[in-house]
Amino acid sequence: MTVLASTATVSERRRRSAAWVVIALVLVAGGIAGAVLSSLGQWAQHDLLDPESTGPDGARALAHVLSDHGVHVQTVRSRGALEDALRAAGQSAATPAAATVVLPDSPSLSDAHFEQLAEAAADVVVIRPQARSVRVLFDTDPAGYGADAPVDPGCAASAARRAGPILPGTLWERPDDPNVAACYPVGPDAALLQRTTAGRTVTVVDGQALFTNAVLAENGNAALGVNLLGAHRDLIWYVPSAGDADPGTTPPTLGELTPPWVSPVIVLLLVAGVAAGVWRGRRFGPLVAENLPVTVRTAETTDGRARLYARSGDVGHVADRLRIGALTRLSRLLGLGPAAAADAVSDGVADLLGMPRAQVRGILIDTVPTDDRELLALSDRLRDLEHAVHTALRPHDSTDTGRNPA
Repeated sequence: MTVLASTATVSERRRRSAAWVVIALVLVAGGIAGAVLSSLGQWAQHDLLDPESTGPDGARALAHVLSDHGVHVQTVRSRGALEDALRAAGQSAATPAAATVVLPDSPSLSDAHFEQLAEAAADVVVIRPQARSVRVLFDTDPAGYGADAPVDPGCAASAARRAGPILPGTLWERPDDPNVAACYPVGPDAALLQRTTAGRTVTVVDGQALFTNAVLAENGNAALGVNLLGAHRDLIWYVPSAGDADPGTTPPTLGELTPPWVSPVIVLLLVAGVAAGVWRGRRFGPLVAENLPVTVRTAETTDGRARLYARSGDVGHVADRLRIGALTRLSRLLGLGPAAAADAVSDGVADLLGMPRAQVRGILIDTVPTDDRELLALSDRLRDLEHAVHTALRPHDSTDTGRNPA
């Protein structure tokens, strides 16, 4: 017995260990899947308007068209490389670089540094503008997105007039500045803003809706891209990286970014999870079979169930339960076994008592009562039939058959 108990304990421990291993593997797999999905999202974001990307969100097609028009496209992937390229293009303290700069609005650049880079070249095109871009450069705000149909330029900017209509993306509020050309108007707003001052031109336009590989061939998108980015022989295309933050600045921590109520909620959820695990994880041990000191006769359970059916008014079920009980007891009396068919029991009773088989079958199987009176009569006939079989088999035995005539 001790050996069996030890074996059961070891087996139970192995099952528990296997369950924890499976849970750990599921958590690890979920973490890996989440990391992969997050990486895929980051890759897609990195490919957005990248001049070397051939994906639907890349800008390889526009860079290739510009190269066909004689523009030297130089891709730089860090702020230091951008500053070196600007100096190589003739930038100095008083002179902007004789080139066009594609300047995405990178969150790693401060407002002051972003504005400084926007003034570092003769032409600067912000093709991924954010609210910060238009606030710093044009003192205005985003106003909405898109239009239902292509929109004509509606402004004096030559690059837009030569390109013709486009289906705009992000819209901007028109600034109160006479030096700003607001092109592609949609109501009171515009899809392209351009300012020319002191020989420098700064343009903001939603390149994601116009210049990606997927939509470049639509409407006047390609012409607008070539007109804006091909104004000079040299084009410096800046692709920001995570290391472009200003020196001395550190990105905010996760704790600084999260609202103050998040940490208490997380702690509360952890405590609730542990409590639920303790509550539902308790084991009461294996079931133990125990012999009860009370024996309940089959007749009593049969009668009790029959009474329940009687209260519900289901005469057919009550009759079936009475007949099943009678057939079980008669089969045991006749020695036919518990698996004997009802027909075999009926024939055995008829042969034993010398009664017509049709009469016995009607009592045990066929007759269907329709009301309480017929049900009571059937109950009496079943009781009398059992009593007759018992008397025929055991004439000197007065043992109770298990039926309660009352």
